[in-house]
Amino acid sequence: MSNIPKEAIEVIAQSIGITNLSPDVALSLAPDVEYRVQEIMQEAIKCMRHSRRTVLTADDVDSALNLRNVEPICGFASRDALRFKKAAGHKDLFYIDDKDVEFKEVLESPLPKAPLDTSVTSHWLAIEGIQPAIPENASIEAPSDGKKAEYKEDGLSVDVKLPVKHVLSRELQLYFDKIVDVTMNKSVSILFKQALLSLATDSGLHPLVPYFTYFIADEVARNLNNFPLMFALMRVARSLLQNEHLHIEPYLHQLMPSIITCLVAKRLGNKFTDNHWELRNFAAKLVASICKRFGHVYHNLQPRVTRTLLHAFLDPTKTFPQHYGAIQGLAALGPSVV
Repeated sequence: MSNIPKEAIEVIAQSIGITNLSPDVALSLAPDVEYRVQEIMQEAIKCMRHSRRTVLTADDVDSALNLRNVEPICGFASRDALRFKKAAGHKDLFYIDDKDVEFKEVLESPLPKAPLDTSVTSHWLAIEGIQPAIPENASIEAPSDGKKAEYKEDGLSVDVKLPVKHVLSRELQLYFDKIVDVTMNKSVSILFKQALLSLATDSGLHPLVPYFTYFIADEVARNLNNFPLMFALMRVARSLLQNEHLHIEPYLHQLMPSIITCLVAKRLGNKFTDNHWELRNFAAKLVASICKRFGHVYHNLQPRVTRTLLHAFLDPTKTFPQHYGAIQGLAALGPSVV
């Protein structure tokens, strides 16, 4: 039994000039018409899904007809969903409320602008955590101190737009401040271990990556004599690298010098009890893991690291701890490097 009534077949037959279609023929044609319609709609749904849409349009039906080598339907090129209205006095009769268009108005209307050729352009979304104020980037309301600055050059006034600051939510600011405080003052506490676990697993920390890398680089440069802090910073760096949700590749150029410093620095800590050998071993494993993970992205990463370590190893003016760090780094990179 077909869902399409035979009356619909008779109406279609009358519209193309067949007036003497018998009811038996119409009743036999209805199931076949339903089967063909189902085929077309299944193909149209596939086209819709491949287009990553959830609303079926007339273009999807046209694409399905093309796939079946059937001439597409003309006059239904709207990308919006068609709006059907129920006919008054009929229970199951619907129609599309089309707007009448005067042919004269179409001819006299101005031609639309020619579409632009498809092209791909690149621009800086952010540089060191700061979003440049360029037309390609979405406009963000600048802070109160980000007003235009006026300068006088040869008697001419020049307006200079300051870059838009990278805005962080209050929660992320508090999180960053807490991690910094724990790293600087409580690196031997259970709270610091929990902080490292959070850095290695939390999926919402990407806006903080440039701030963490700058914090590590700045503190390593200023606190080479503070062994506990240096070790804590390297553990923070390892946790950031272990987080699969962070896109840390653009910040490796800022992170790598700090790690290599902990590997081949002349002096780490200022106490005899500071186990700087363990810190150098830790940094060597960290450098090797970075080269293994990002070597296919930055092809010159491992050669540059190898040259740096080899230079430290072959320099007779370097101290024994520096030679030790270079040897540990080269060994960690693998037997091929050795």
